Amino acid sequence: MTPSTSTRLLDLLTERNDQVRRMSEQSWNEQSDIHISNSEWYILATLYQSKTTIAEVTRSVHISRQAIHKLIKNLEGKALVLVTDHPQNRKDKCIELTPLGHTCYEQNETLKAQLEQRIQEGIGQEAFDQLKTILRMDWKL
Repeated sequence: MTPSTSTRLLDLLTERNDQVRRMSEQSWNEQSDIHISNSEWYILATLYQSKTTIAEVTRSVHISRQAIHKLIKNLEGKALVLVTDHPQNRKDKCIELTPLGHTCYEQNETLKAQLEQRIQEGIGQEAFDQLKTILRMDWKL
């Protein structure tokens, strides 16, 4: 990626976010036959280690309800999630990762760690640690 000419923080953050997300998605798609979009990864991350309801996923992910349902159908079609009836509420559905979903999520975490290592090597350990600290700070927004 060529260095940005923008001086606006939000533009710089957006450009880097887009770049890293593309690289992460490309890395996954190069090693797997199962194509998973960034939005689908977001849902998988929400479900990792927990069984929840579709309504709870919708509340925790900043994507429209209609888009969530479409993404969940896609994930279900790829055998990455299992959707079942809620035991106490006929209107709601429970959702959880399948064993394949867990495996894919964990493999992707390894790929993300490798990408983080590349970033750390590119900017140096001190700058990498500072960046993480700044991103974790309360920005009073």
